[in-house]
Amino acid sequence: MSLIEIRNISKIYHLGGEEIRALDDVSIDIEQGEFLSIIGPSGSGKSTLMHILGCLDSPSKGEIKMDGISIQNASSRELARLRNEKIGFVFQFFNLLPKLNVLQNVEVPMIYSAVRKRERRNRALDALKMVGLDARTRHRPSQLSGGQQQRVAIARALVNSPKIILADEPTGNLDSNTGEAILSLFKELSRQGRTVALVTHDPDIAALTPRRIEIRDGKVANPHEKGNAPLN
Repeated sequence: MSLIEIRNISKIYHLGGEEIRALDDVSIDIEQGEFLSIIGPSGSGKSTLMHILGCLDSPSKGEIKMDGISIQNASSRELARLRNEKIGFVFQFFNLLPKLNVLQNVEVPMIYSAVRKRERRNRALDALKMVGLDARTRHRPSQLSGGQQQRVAIARALVNSPKIILADEPTGNLDSNTGEAILSLFKELSRQGRTVALVTHDPDIAALTPRRIEIRDGKVANPHEKGNAPLN
């Protein structure tokens, strides 16, 4: 059984009497520990797919299983629990809280999980060690470089030990050398067994991942790519 199983999902919006299919009959399997990219131009449907993978939205049609759990009909509360327990998010603009220091920023997801204070601190420190920033715990985001802020965001994504890391244009605000370092970190996380999916419009970034899922006009444009074959 794959970690993520997507079966014939569509996401349909109705605007002014017109039917718009942001996703149209998409089927994908994603395995645990995969390092992949989801690529497509603006308006292709890749962000919609990311929102569904991240339990931020539900499909209009089709089925989706995450770690064996059917989620297409999950309630908002159930989706929130899955996000908190199984998914770590990394964004282009870091989304760090400016008034909190590095350690406090990394602790935030655990507050929603009702983790006790001492355990929050220990887990946050462990995550910061993984990204090489355990010496910067008391710094505010404004005192860090862009690459360091992104490492803090990755540490924050890791503290609840998620099986899936979803990274939306994670190198978009970084210089090329720093971006390469961040991609190397994602590659290492994949080696450790975490599934890492990068959402990008940049073919150079996508070319660095072992697998690429291309979305165009709401469909998988490379259906014969490994793991994208038609389902029985």
